[in-house]
Amino acid sequence: MAQSINSPEEYIAQIPDERREAFGALRQTVLKNLPPGFKEVISYGMIGFVVPHEIYPQGYHCSPELPLPFVNIANQKNFIALYHMGIYSDPELLAWFEQEYPKHCKTKLDMGKSCIRFKKPEQIPLGLIADLCQKMTPADWIQRYEAQFKK
Repeated sequence: MAQSINSPEEYIAQIPDERREAFGALRQTVLKNLPPGFKEVISYGMIGFVVPHEIYPQGYHCSPELPLPFVNIANQKNFIALYHMGIYSDPELLAWFEQEYPKHCKTKLDMGKSCIRFKKPEQIPLGLIADLCQKMTPADWIQRYEAQFKK
């Protein structure tokens, strides 16, 4: 997606037809299940869910003019990706997710530090993603985020 994207709707409009429905379902799952306070934006060329400056004025330490990122979803060349910073920063949440994944999906978990890759869009475990989204509020995320700098 080389051109400038200004809204989630523009992003979705550029997704290939064979992935658009699954991607839309993933987006709706995230939207419906994130606790109040997160805001949907275009962030790093993908759809992002952030803690806005109204809640966390400091913004993201790497670029304080940007809101604090939390979850991103993206259509990549060979997969749909969900980036969840809570999993990256919370070992207990990661362990919970790794334990729950096989209960929701027959495919092997394909994951980086915060990136969960879904190569078969029709097999995205939306129920598990809904549960994951509900596990961390903006206040929880801010506390965990700031704790990384106190080490």
